[in-house]
Amino acid sequence: MSNGTDHETARELTEHGGTAPDLTALQATHRALTDRLQATRDPAARAALKDEIVALFRAVESAEARVGELKAAVKALAGQWRSGESGSSSGATRFGQSARVDHLGASTFVEKGWSRLALGEGAGAEEALLKALALAPGDTSAESMLGWAYMLQGKFDEALLRFHHVLLRDPQQALARANVGYVCLQRRSFGEAIEHLSRAIRLDNDARATMYAHLYLGMVYFEREMFDDAKLFYRKALVLGPNLLQAYYELGRAHWFADEREAARTAWREGAAANTFNPWGKRCAEQLVAVDRGEAPPRTT
Repeated sequence: MSNGTDHETARELTEHGGTAPDLTALQATHRALTDRLQATRDPAARAALKDEIVALFRAVESAEARVGELKAAVKALAGQWRSGESGSSSGATRFGQSARVDHLGASTFVEKGWSRLALGEGAGAEEALLKALALAPGDTSAESMLGWAYMLQGKFDEALLRFHHVLLRDPQQALARANVGYVCLQRRSFGEAIEHLSRAIRLDNDARATMYAHLYLGMVYFEREMFDDAKLFYRKALVLGPNLLQAYYELGRAHWFADEREAARTAWREGAAANTFNPWGKRCAEQLVAVDRGEAPPRTT
């Protein structure tokens, strides 16, 4: 069972936002939380452990980032040795300063991750983005997209942890903000979803984030059966990103459930014609066939 010291460590992690102690302290906290979780069946007590587990996860992530930075610094030191550089302060890279990281190599995996995300392949995107972060620890763009990859796989808790980690460091990171809004939508917390998505649109510092924030806001209003508002945001998303074929699919559903059946068919036809190889283009084509057979579109995506 855990002792008082273990309890104090867990409490410190929760109260100080996940600052990273040494590995021994992290391991001790993990053992303490494991013991406490296994020892109780009381729902309230188990619920109270959630914040401490989240805090431990963030502390481990923070430690992981520091180790990644140190690893990059050591690689830079090895590079200096190979090139015969002196160990002067002007040439040395120190842990805790801006370490040399392989941003060029990381960008290749970031692009691969984005391609997988665009195709809806969450697992493939996750694999690529983890490689990107190994090469460039702390890259907020890659970390936001990794959260997105988790989100596509329905791993909402993991996704939120990533997004919150990014937003703690950079509250202006619009992509993370927009995707927090999407997770809120999936959990039917519509007010929170609107708040996050509206803020992402107001930030307007990332075209991709702004485009998806409009799409997700349309989905929020669709779920609330406010179909005119939903159609407005879907059309704005298409203006911002004509290749965002999911917006055609969602626009068709908004028209259909607003009893505008021909307008729904038009939206799906346009989506199918835009790109027959895109997963959402295919879905639009399949939906056209389905409604012609007398089948209504699904009420949820």
